[in-house]
Amino acid sequence: MRSKTATLQLDAIDRAILNALQKDGRQSNQELAQRVQLSASACLRRVKALEEAGVIAGYVALLNPKAIGRHGTSYTIINLESTQTQQLEAFERAVRAMPEILDCFYVAGTNDYLVRFVYRDAEDLERLHTEVLPRLPGVVRSNSMLVLRTVKKTTALAV
Repeated sequence: MRSKTATLQLDAIDRAILNALQKDGRQSNQELAQRVQLSASACLRRVKALEEAGVIAGYVALLNPKAIGRHGTSYTIINLESTQTQQLEAFERAVRAMPEILDCFYVAGTNDYLVRFVYRDAEDLERLHTEVLPRLPGVVRSNSMLVLRTVKKTTALAV
């Protein structure tokens, strides 16, 4: 399903709010208002407007995968037997229902999808490759790239 985010003209204060929230989404409205040099009520109005416009999509806690026993990350290219609409929809429905898959992107080029998942160890990786990915509707081939070291990772978008 595609999101319908309203186009909103962001000014310098909106950008300051967004940058501050991307660094620390748990700060109080009072702290945020002080950071961006607004009154608390004006700051809250702006945050609400950014939320309603869909610029702020939500608030989450970002977990450290290693701290919960997920020591590996895989980016896996998936090819389907067909790219007809029914096949794509069936694959995407199945992916949405799988908690193991963190991200799934429909991509242009010679491949169909790129998925990201984290895994505990070699046995868990093997399970994902033999029991999970091949059972997704229409999958004929997968090719994984295993992350050796993360050089940069951010959730913050430049605004």
